[in-house]
Amino acid sequence: MKLVSDIFERLPQVWVLVGLLIIATGLWLGFDYSIVFVYLGLGILCFLYGVVLFVLLALEGPRKTNKRPLSRDFISIGETVVMPTPETDQEPTPR
Repeated sequence: MKLVSDIFERLPQVWVLVGLLIIATGLWLGFDYSIVFVYLGLGILCFLYGVVLFVLLALEGPRKTNKRPLSRDFISIGETVVMPTPETDQEPTPR
């Protein structure tokens, strides 16, 4: 179920990306072709659909999946303290 919720949360970005790619393809073809307007129209529709999905998911509330915490050993296997502080129970010596 975790994979499905991760994919569902990323759908607006996918639609925006697909829309931008279709628009870029239509512009790459150029206005000499009559089908370029179909590309531009479809790209704009995909882009707007992604934006609408993003807004609706943002309005839905904080239903985000919990982020997985990093393990303690992520940075290094050993200790992460460079210079440990000395354990002193006695008062410092005056100079």
